[in-house]
Amino acid sequence: MMNPDEIKIRDIKPLLEIQDHSIYLFAALIVIALIILFGSAYLIFRWYKNKNRINIRKSAYKKLLQVELFEAKKAAYEITKYGYLFKDDSQRNRDMYHNLVERLEKYKYRKDVQDFDEEAKSYFELYKGMIDV
Repeated sequence: MMNPDEIKIRDIKPLLEIQDHSIYLFAALIVIALIILFGSAYLIFRWYKNKNRINIRKSAYKKLLQVELFEAKKAAYEITKYGYLFKDDSQRNRDMYHNLVERLEKYKYRKDVQDFDEEAKSYFELYKGMIDV
């Protein structure tokens, strides 16, 4: 048998430092995940906010389309009220709106009014056709 002093022992080498970048990769992955998470949350919030927003122009246009012309006094006030929103779209709309309001003056501010004449009806129909929503 061999003497323990005669056994050749290999020397233990010191620990080597290994370059480890995994903590930086993990931090970058977390930052990217947070950016994606907050970005998608923001987009969902904006979509939900815009979904519930009332479009004033669309609602005014719908009300203009629903004006009942057989009640001339009420219709004249409604046309003036809801048509005002579209008068600044162009110079042509502005001129048409003022012409329409002039035609509607005889149906407002009076106790008893007659039915709409054909000229006022045609101006109103033309004005509705000019509106872009």
